[in-house]
Amino acid sequence: MDVRTRPLIDRSLEALTEGYAWLPNRMRESPDQVVRTRVLGRPALAVRGPEAVSFFYDEKNVRRHGAIPEPVLGTLFGREAVHTLDGHAHRARKELFLPLLDVGRIAGLVEHVTDEWDEAVDFWSRLGRVVLFDAASVVLTRGVCRWAGVPLTDEEAEPLARDLIAMVDGFATLGPRHWRARRARGRQEDRFARLVERVRSGEVTVPEGSVLDLVARHRDEPDGPLDPKTAAVELLNVIRPTVAVSWFVAFTAHALHRWPETRERLQADDSAYVAAFAHEVRRFYPFAPFLGGRAVRDLSWHGASVPEGGLVLLDVFGQHHDEKLWGDPYAFRPSRFLERPVRPDELIPQGGAEARSQHRCPGEGLTIGLLEALATHLARLEYDVPEQDLSIPLHRIPARPRSGFVVTDVRKPPVH
Repeated sequence: MDVRTRPLIDRSLEALTEGYAWLPNRMRESPDQVVRTRVLGRPALAVRGPEAVSFFYDEKNVRRHGAIPEPVLGTLFGREAVHTLDGHAHRARKELFLPLLDVGRIAGLVEHVTDEWDEAVDFWSRLGRVVLFDAASVVLTRGVCRWAGVPLTDEEAEPLARDLIAMVDGFATLGPRHWRARRARGRQEDRFARLVERVRSGEVTVPEGSVLDLVARHRDEPDGPLDPKTAAVELLNVIRPTVAVSWFVAFTAHALHRWPETRERLQADDSAYVAAFAHEVRRFYPFAPFLGGRAVRDLSWHGASVPEGGLVLLDVFGQHHDEKLWGDPYAFRPSRFLERPVRPDELIPQGGAEARSQHRCPGEGLTIGLLEALATHLARLEYDVPEQDLSIPLHRIPARPRSGFVVTDVRKPPVH
């Protein structure tokens, strides 16, 4: 029976157990890189490739409203977040995030985070053992809060970092990680909602134009200011993904350990190679497995169909490991990004299409800027890597090195 017409069996359990390999495994059965399936009780169409990215992000085909499952809203994004909106409502809310595209803003965040990194290295050098994933999360939390104008005491930094990491770590499971994520989101939404109220009342003064100031003053035209809970959600949607760069820091350390020749290239102040390395980390290592939306109307892609209201899934991990796009997708090779220009809809770790008016993450530039800076700092740092489990299990979403990447005997880099 043709895979385009065979009866659909619900594959939700397979998606949870197979993780990143689920859609790529199904795609191997299809010469056209399209899969009909059923997820969460709904018919679904899974697609892959640059043209499929354009298809997926066309609002005449796919919408986000009502598409994100409640477990993901209750942990990762928050309810009423910009990710859940479409059309004019999405564009109005996205005005809040567009200043993040400014080069000066990105440079400011990078400066705050690298300052915190340098201070942390002094502390790490006095410790016998550092779990880099955990340590990076605290550095990023301190740096992004300073940059965003969010008051943060020394005692608050580590608990906040743990909660922000928990929100990301628990969105794709129904086990203990998921419930930790829900509790973490509840705590921090309440905390940030109170902070927004105190800013609006004048009890707390924040730098004009800071992220906290912008969130507190934002209006969804023609509506009034965001209610405090929604404002807290959107403030967390700046801070949380910044701290999620901890995953990429751990992946960077993993890459430097497995391919030590990349360390020398990063140390050489070659900005083009640093950018290529950052892109290759985002392509090669697993982060987002796929993205989802709802079909606005009856849709067909390469002969496979999904009815109005069904799910459309964009296979992110599979696209990043597609031989047709990358040639040798399972080789970690930063130079591929120096050999040819890569189209935006080929590399989609933070979504596709255009950031200013569509659903591509406006914080992508922040992620890239931070990853480039921290990859360089990490390449220049001296440390030992003890025996540990550095495997990255692909059934776990989001994946990361099992050990969190442990380093010992951290030495401050020599001053040139």
